[in-house]
Amino acid sequence: MADTVVGANPDPHAPGEDPSRRDFIHIAAGAAAAGAVGALAWPFIDQMNPSGDTLALASVEFDLNKVTPGQQVVLKWRGKPLFVRNRTPAEIAAAVKDDTAALRDPQTDEERHKPGKPEWLVLIGTCTHLGCVPTFGGGEYGGWFCPCHGSHYDTSGRIRKGPAPRNLEVPEWAFLTDTTVKIG
Repeated sequence: MADTVVGANPDPHAPGEDPSRRDFIHIAAGAAAAGAVGALAWPFIDQMNPSGDTLALASVEFDLNKVTPGQQVVLKWRGKPLFVRNRTPAEIAAAVKDDTAALRDPQTDEERHKPGKPEWLVLIGTCTHLGCVPTFGGGEYGGWFCPCHGSHYDTSGRIRKGPAPRNLEVPEWAFLTDTTVKIG
């Protein structure tokens, strides 16, 4: 007669006795619970993101009375520096004179400012090469100079020398009053 163990089930396919099946059920239940938690948490996490139309329409208003001729103010707009420059007559004349020069990204000075307001120049202050912030007054053309890689811009923000492929970008902007502008 064979020895039997008390409490042993001779049928290996009886419910509750197969360890691999029990492990599968535990893993499946855990995965379902994790999926349910993720499905419940996602709407709360997603609502914290700013909407795309809010970022696209972000704008800033600025009082030009704060900027004297020959001065530049740097604002932060959409996470980037923004140059608002009140150009002197000499800077305007130099920019207009260079309209006929061989430019990498051809654009006249008149295309870069508002009609009848050549003294006001608004530019996104990041070099078009690698996004560094150029400084005014350096370089060979009297405008902006990017010390990181040596890009030279003229007094209209046009690329004249160095690795930058394009002019400093002119954002969308408009005069709200004679002394107030809205950028963006």
